[in-house]
Amino acid sequence: MSPSSGGSLTPVTSVSPRHRFDEARLAGYLAERLEEMHGDLTVQQFAGGASNPTFLLTVASATGIRRYVLRKKPPGPLLPSAHQIEREFRVMAALGRVGIPVPTVRLLCEDPAVIGTAFYVMDFLEGRVFRDATLPGLSALDRRAIYDELNATLAKLHGVDIEAAGLSDYGRHGGYFERQIARWTKQYRGAETEPIPAMERLIESLPDRIPPGDETTIAHGDYRLENVMFHTSEPRLIAVLDWELSTLGHPLADLGYNAFLWRSDSPGWGSLAGVDFGASGIPTQADYVAAYCRRTGREGIPDLAFYIAFGVFRLASISQGVYRRVLDGVAASPREAMNGAPHLAQTALAILEERA
Repeated sequence: MSPSSGGSLTPVTSVSPRHRFDEARLAGYLAERLEEMHGDLTVQQFAGGASNPTFLLTVASATGIRRYVLRKKPPGPLLPSAHQIEREFRVMAALGRVGIPVPTVRLLCEDPAVIGTAFYVMDFLEGRVFRDATLPGLSALDRRAIYDELNATLAKLHGVDIEAAGLSDYGRHGGYFERQIARWTKQYRGAETEPIPAMERLIESLPDRIPPGDETTIAHGDYRLENVMFHTSEPRLIAVLDWELSTLGHPLADLGYNAFLWRSDSPGWGSLAGVDFGASGIPTQADYVAAYCRRTGREGIPDLAFYIAFGVFRLASISQGVYRRVLDGVAASPREAMNGAPHLAQTALAILEERA
């Protein structure tokens, strides 16, 4: 399994026509800069990944076969501040040095002349990425351990010393939710295709619901079970993946987004609908949040509903952008033209208005 967008990608035998590039030029470029890249290069594309196209690089030489992952920006016009693979590379390089489990990154190329867009190369990892959040086929003990690892790693990420990691300028300090609501509103407007009343209500209501107080940590931005990789046989988390949305931000944005799993009805994104929490080993949302609070020294989270609703609002904006790219024919992978933004916006609004 590759450390890539969501980790749920499956190699295909060839690069899709819309994402083809000069493989010989890539091979020459890499061989000049990385000793381990000398050999015959085979490129395959991972299916899936609506944002940044991701590829498996296999290098065959007299010394053996080595595998890497290449992640690039998609072709065509891009929404402002989207698809920032340069930031993915930087944050993984920095966090790997301070003990956060991430893939080892090898090279960043910002020259579009090589394969048409900026890209980076990282190590291929063998491991398990769980697409089904209910973890079928595992024991209750392993399920409990996997969710505890997910929780503990998030708490560890939020405890990183930003300055010591060299990331004090990775984003702005303070005012995270104000900026993010404005950003994702702008992204939504840039991809808007139809009126969505629930989005209009969220755009109006969210700024007034921002809880008091402020904190700044590394914020992953897309932290969930499908975006981490576990050891091939042990319930041990070995890599946090998909850092495209990471920045300096409020840690409870990550927690709220992660906690949406207990409210989601989408198996594709992740859902725990129908789980028997008493027998499965999977914690309830309340227990999961309480474990995070213990690890980070919090007494509780007074307005959890806001943090969850904010995360779902952002998902709705992202979904609108993906839908627009599908309509424009420049999505990273072929998809049916179906807009998930209205349902997500309605879900976010319902959570926000519950004040749970």
